[in-house]
Amino acid sequence: MPERQSSPRKKPAAPASAGKRTARPRRLPPATVEEIFRRFEARDPEPKGELEHVDAYTLLVAVVLSAQATDAGVNKATRRLFAEAPTPEKMVALGEDRVRELIRTIGLYRTKAKNVVALSQKLIAEHGGAVPPSRTALEMLPGVGRKTANVVLNTAFGEPTIAVDTHLFRVGNRTRLAPGKTPLEVELGLEKTVPERYRRHAHHWLILHGRYVCKARKPECPACLINDLCPFEPKTQPAPPPRDPAVGG
Repeated sequence: MPERQSSPRKKPAAPASAGKRTARPRRLPPATVEEIFRRFEARDPEPKGELEHVDAYTLLVAVVLSAQATDAGVNKATRRLFAEAPTPEKMVALGEDRVRELIRTIGLYRTKAKNVVALSQKLIAEHGGAVPPSRTALEMLPGVGRKTANVVLNTAFGEPTIAVDTHLFRVGNRTRLAPGKTPLEVELGLEKTVPERYRRHAHHWLILHGRYVCKARKPECPACLINDLCPFEPKTQPAPPPRDPAVGG
């Protein structure tokens, strides 16, 4: 009998997505980026953060306390705290129990009180009670991460650092100024994208824009300074005018 030949096996079909990479969102053209920051600067040449402080130390403490808390809530607590302990030495003398009592209206106040006293002790022991103008040194302090260090370097020392919070992360992605999956990706993207002359204040412009205009649930696109330059869709529309009850229909 002739030998029976087996039919060749069919290779399984490759998934439709195989071999295809997800396209990365395109960044804005340099001319558009320049115009965005020109408008921010024209409206607010010297933007300021909203955490109340008098020096680098009180700023550092306020930023540490601001994690998962509102600036207004932090300011309410730090007015009492800084009245009693405006320096690392006085904070250590105040003690963790008293610090905890003064900031108990803030979320995670137990851990934050522990960190504030511990970072104050470390500033005294390793930096003569002064806040170091170094990201590496700042990140070695209890409760201080990259975002906190960037805020302090920018606000207290005038460094062109960019601290990415939830507001800035949202704005960086929606506007495509610096799309990224992590805060660090957005931060590094903005460092490459933002023109040097605007980098000093970019941090505050973008955070304030995200806090008050480009909101998470319902961005106020009709009031947006850069509405015509932003590729975010779908944009929200102006509210319809109130209906005149005297008009029928």
